[in-house]
Parts: sequence; C-alpha cells; structure tokens
Amino acid sequence: MTKSPRRFLPYFVVLLALLGAGGYATWRLLYRPNVTVFPEGPAYLFIRTGTGYAAVLDSLKKNELLADLSTFKWVAEHHDYPPHVKPGRYRLDPEMGNVDLVKMLLSGRQDTVRFELKPFHYIDQLPRKICGRLETDSFKLELLLGDNAGLQRRYGLDTCTIRTMFIPGQYRMLWNTSASVFLDSMAARYRRFWTPLRQARADSLKMTRTQVSVLASIVQRETAEPTDKPLIAAVYLNRLRNGQPLQADPTLLWPLHGLGTRKRVLNVDKKVDSPYNTYRHKGLPPGPITTPLPGSLLAVLKPAHNKNLFFCARPDGSGFSDFAETYAQHKRNARRYQQRLDSLGVKK
Repeated sequence: MTKSPRRFLPYFVVLLALLGAGGYATWRLLYRPNVTVFPEGPAYLFIRTGTGYAAVLDSLKKNELLADLSTFKWVAEHHDYPPHVKPGRYRLDPEMGNVDLVKMLLSGRQDTVRFELKPFHYIDQLPRKICGRLETDSFKLELLLGDNAGLQRRYGLDTCTIRTMFIPGQYRMLWNTSASVFLDSMAARYRRFWTPLRQARADSLKMTRTQVSVLASIVQRETAEPTDKPLIAAVYLNRLRNGQPLQADPTLLWPLHGLGTRKRVLNVDKKVDSPYNTYRHKGLPPGPITTPLPGSLLAVLKPAHNKNLFFCARPDGSGFSDFAETYAQHKRNARRYQQRLDSLGVKK
C-alpha cells in the first residue's frame, strides 16, 4: 500500500526549519554586524608593525571593539588570517561583519591619518610632533635627520638645510609610515611646491631654493601679517643687494633657543657668537630659523618693489610694521616702539 505524501509533510517542514536555523546561525557568524557602536564615532584598530595575531586579538578584546570575539576568531582562522597580519590603522564601521572585517585586515586596506604639520624652529622638535600622530619610529627619524651624508645623497640637503624641506600644511599618510617614507613624502611635497614658475622667480632673484626658504623663515618670524610679508622681504632683499648685513633680530634668538619664548631682543644678544648672528655676519644665515609657510615663501618670491632698508613693529601692537628708507626715519620709529615696550614692562 502506497504511503500518502501528506504523511511526509511534517518531516519535510521540520527539515526545512532545521536547515533554516542552521542557515541563520551561519549568516550570523559570518555577516551579522559585530563591531561595537560608539557614540563618539567609528572605532579604530591599530596594529603595530611586527606584531602578530595574538596582539590583534588582545587589542580587540582590551578596547572592546567587537560584540563577539569568539566568532571573529573562528572566521579569521578559517580565512587563514593569523599568519598574514598587516600593520596599520583600520576603521571599523558599525555595520561590518566578521567576513568583511577579516577581508579588510587581510588586504591591508587601512584608513589614512590626516594631520597638520605646524611650523617648528628646531629639528629636534619634529620627531615629537610626528610620532604622536603616526607610528613612525622617532629614534630612526632622529638618526636619518642627523645623517649628513645620507641627507645630501638622498635630498641634496644637509643637517642644517634639511629644515627647508618641511613645508607646513595639511598631510594625509598611512599610520604605519616608516621614518624614511615620511621624509620621502615631505620631499615630494617640497618638489611639488617648486613649480617651474616659482623656480623662475627664484632665478630672477639670483637665489637658490634654500636661500629663498632661509629668507622666508626670517620674514615669517618678523610678522604674521600677510600684507606685511612682501614689504619685509623687500627690505631684506634690498639689504642683500647693497651688501648690508640683514640685522634681523629673530636670527639672534635662534642660537639662544629663544624663538617662541622671548619677546624682546637686547643689545647683549647682538654679541652672540654664531653664524646666525646677522648683525655680525653679512648675507643669509646657514639655515632657516623656522619652517616657512607657503605664504612666506611666496612673499620672498613676489616681494614689494621699494627702496626701504628698515622696518620696525608699530607700537600699537597691531602686528604691522612701519617702514623707512633712511636710518633717521627708522630711529624715530624704533624709539616709539621701545617706549611702548618699556611702558608695558616687557624686559625680554
């Protein structure tokens, strides 16, 4: 006697239910969002160069980046991730499941870091500025910056002039950028700044790129006012053409490590024994006294046209300067400024 198909229907339904339950469990394991949602924004997983799978698991657990670490481990190991860990800074989006997360880590598809390189006066300040934003090894960076022969061979600069290569501004880099790659990136930005037109302007001034940067660094320390920069650049260029010493006060403070801390230059500072003393030595100092902004570089490349040989800060504290063609005019301007400092009790 043939069994009715109806008798097998309950078993078929049960089988489908079991398969459905297993399918859901598999989907949940592989694709269900597993990244912790943080109210302040997306989470980031940092994997340092040279670390392995155990360090990745430890970071995920310690920072509570995943809802279920065990399911991630199962997927990671079935995708052969443990022996293929790649360093970097990885953005973990809230909708990301285990498969997507493991694929991202396997491919090394990391997020870049955006940071601002601000002007700095002394080269030993650079590693501290960078290594707080990137994984870059500060000790290796210091070694490279102190390798005179290496800098000349790779960049055509030395330990004194290498500071001209760093143009302040916004940068995007991989978090695990090495010290050598970081310097190469700075050199690339420097080369991009020097377009054929800007090089032609430097040539018309009979100045090298380094000389433009050195003068721009002085202009930048003299004023933050964009409209005054071309005027101050003109004063110094006029002095250079006349064979006069620059007599730039900020260059006196640089060897004394007084930039950024001193507000007033004293007569005793003019006696400092240094090639940066532009009261004693004619011409430009051997290197920049700060890393010049693009606007300061352009002020030197496009200076004002006048016969001014002197300038002095205005006593009103506006940040602007008074300019003069003669020393007599300048003395009057300087006297007003010194009287203003005295009235404010500024000693140094």
